[in-house]
Amino acid sequence: MNIRDLKYLVAIADHCHFGMAASACFVSQPALSMQIKKLESTLGIQLIERTSKSALLTETGKLITEHARDILCRVETIKEIAKQANDPYSGELHLGVIPTLAPYLLPHIIPGLSKLFPRLTIYLIEEQTSNLIAKLKQGKLDGALLGLPLINEDFIALPLFEEEFMLAIHPNHSLSKRKIIRISDLENKVLLLLEDGHCMRDLALEVCYRAKAMESKGFQATSLETLRHMVASNAGITLMPKLAYKSNDGVCYLPFNSPKPARIVGMTWRASSAKKIVLESMVSQIRKFMAKQKAVRVITTPILCHTTHK
Repeated sequence: MNIRDLKYLVAIADHCHFGMAASACFVSQPALSMQIKKLESTLGIQLIERTSKSALLTETGKLITEHARDILCRVETIKEIAKQANDPYSGELHLGVIPTLAPYLLPHIIPGLSKLFPRLTIYLIEEQTSNLIAKLKQGKLDGALLGLPLINEDFIALPLFEEEFMLAIHPNHSLSKRKIIRISDLENKVLLLLEDGHCMRDLALEVCYRAKAMESKGFQATSLETLRHMVASNAGITLMPKLAYKSNDGVCYLPFNSPKPARIVGMTWRASSAKKIVLESMVSQIRKFMAKQKAVRVITTPILCHTTHK
């Protein structure tokens, strides 16, 4: 049994197909199949249920695959530690960002980070929180920018800033002349929200609960931009994070009075990550970049959460 065999096993688990797994591993299908058979022979158990169209893991195969993922992640950590012993600020950094943050935050930070870390190639992936957490666990991401706090995870998380929400309404709406909005003003109002999976949806639902407002049952958006266009067409009202504010877009944005609905945005990574030094440096620099933005309040608390819940 070797590292290559474990990579093949994980590839089959990911693709449920020998041909696609072989392509992902850049080997021929017969070569991959032969190695899996050798692995099964070494372990003395069946790992894969083979059919003409798919490859499914046995129950034991599923358990072993999870351990294989952990081993491969640790192997990559060893490689990264060796690389960073020479130059921790070089190589690759795979960073995840949630969709309600990426288009509004990245333009403020990526140009500056690229200049400060010229030997570091930053790869970005935009996905919902649950997918980013899964990729962090699997070692496919080094860090992620998302909403805090995290629960039921074993990660280091450092806060970056607090971002308040504004009420986004059409200029002809009855509340549009207000200079400030109270939570109670939303009582019995119907709000347009994002679809399930977005962490911002949960925050918006909390506001609805506090205000005795209701969620629109006939529509759920996949992005903030969809919500913006719906409001601009006078199809409803919604909450919008302040970084997403735009002028002259046909929408009226009103601030809330205190306590203002808000979210905390932070950077998180595995506690065992070999990229810790780089990520901590990035946190420091992102705070400096965002301190220049009036839309957010930078948070410099050393550590927001480092939890190990089961």
